[in-house]
Amino acid sequence: MTSIELAQASNAAVYATMVSLSLAMVCFAISFAVGRRRPMAAPVRVEVLQVAGSTDVIEQAAPQPADPIEPGRRAANIGMSLTWLSFFTLLIGVVLRGVWAGRVPWGNMYEFSITAALGILGVFLALSVRRDLRWLGLFIVIPALLTLGLAVTVLYTEAAQLVPALKSYWLVIHVSAAIICSGAFTLAAATAGLSLVRGRAERRAAGADVAGSAARVPASDKLQVMTNRIVAFTFPLWTFAVVAGAIWAENAWGRYWGWDPKETWAFITWVVFAAYLHARSTAGWRGDRASWIVIVGWVAFMINYFGVNIFVNSLHSYAGT
Repeated sequence: MTSIELAQASNAAVYATMVSLSLAMVCFAISFAVGRRRPMAAPVRVEVLQVAGSTDVIEQAAPQPADPIEPGRRAANIGMSLTWLSFFTLLIGVVLRGVWAGRVPWGNMYEFSITAALGILGVFLALSVRRDLRWLGLFIVIPALLTLGLAVTVLYTEAAQLVPALKSYWLVIHVSAAIICSGAFTLAAATAGLSLVRGRAERRAAGADVAGSAARVPASDKLQVMTNRIVAFTFPLWTFAVVAGAIWAENAWGRYWGWDPKETWAFITWVVFAAYLHARSTAGWRGDRASWIVIVGWVAFMINYFGVNIFVNSLHSYAGT
């Protein structure tokens, strides 16, 4: 394939991913709106037997009916299938972009954005292999779709050769770790936000069954445990990404740390998630306050990703948009 054909094929794969993600979003939205139907308890059949002038009352549980099909389950299954399809089409688009450029496809904001969307989908799908996460699909597909939309409308740029500072194996090490962290932090922010919504609904219900859209997701304590596990896995990886970036900076610019805006916000993100892990280990800071810290950390990560790269002049601005 010629370079033009590779570029067209990569762009077509990205647009195909956006179409399939849009369909997945609709399916997940339908599933989330319809919700689940909980099977009713089976009635008890009472039989009265008269034997030799005596009366015995026998209670026998009626046969349990088969569990009813959850409304929206089919739509959620279709949404998951479309999400898997989106992951593979986007993977093709990222690979073709790299082949076209003749390097790893992380040389500018457009390339990092489409790869970050791939990371979001990849982390979600990897976790969905071990547990049912169809209830979370809507809140993962939306940020992935928005990332791709921003990439193709605002951040798109033609592939170009890397500047000397980027021609290093640390590009693969540092950026690949950051990509995985972007997906995991997004997943943690989604579960943290849902735990806040669910927790408020549980307090309003005052011990009764939670109704409305909050009933579509697991209990708040389970969501908080899930958030904690994701952050506990991601924090060491983010620490490694920051350290790898510092080593790369020493190779490229002759110093490990210079409080460049990108470095500063990477450190702020690290501090926020470190504070979260400390808060989880302190009984008084568990619950909603800990969830808010995760959301603040994700916002700091987004500022580091979008805000610094687009609106702030720094040594990292060479990647362009």
